[in-house]
Amino acid sequence: MDRKKFIKNSAMGLAFIPFVKLNAMLNLDVKHEEFFFKDDGIIPNSKYPLLVYKNAFSERGATGADWLEKKFKANDWYNSWRWGIYPFHHYHSITHEVLGCFQGNAEVHMGGPNGKKMKIEAGDILIIPAGVGHKCISHSNDFTVVGAYPNGMTWDLIKEEKNKHEQALKNIAQVPFPPEDPLFGNGGLMKQWKTK
Repeated sequence: MDRKKFIKNSAMGLAFIPFVKLNAMLNLDVKHEEFFFKDDGIIPNSKYPLLVYKNAFSERGATGADWLEKKFKANDWYNSWRWGIYPFHHYHSITHEVLGCFQGNAEVHMGGPNGKKMKIEAGDILIIPAGVGHKCISHSNDFTVVGAYPNGMTWDLIKEEKNKHEQALKNIAQVPFPPEDPLFGNGGLMKQWKTK
């Protein structure tokens, strides 16, 4: 092969690498699981299902956290943070929330005391509708998630407080529909939630 052809082909290959790397981080074949939880009179839960994407992305550690923040932001989910999940049942009545686990693993309890216990690990993403209870039961020492909110909304924190249930229902009814799915843009919740 002559030098000009080699350089041209090499340049095309190099230009393709960032695109491949970016797409390699996202598991395009990932399927989501849906979980519905009933209002128990304390934890209101939601008419929308909790969406769980298992092994949705490949990057881990700080690189994975950076990638999640950029991906969520590109789909209008921001006001992000990095930390764990509170070890008590709680929910948010004024916004939906996405949690992307970029390192470690945990057992979580979703939907309140009558909900479902599940294991999550690095690579998993949970899209939690406003009102859906969540709690961390146990976790590895390095367990950390990126949290974000549609349109960068602020969030409230309501524990198992029966006296806040009625107002929470009113708040939840006013939460705007997300602009996009935090992971897939026009996919995911845009199809699954709009039919509910």
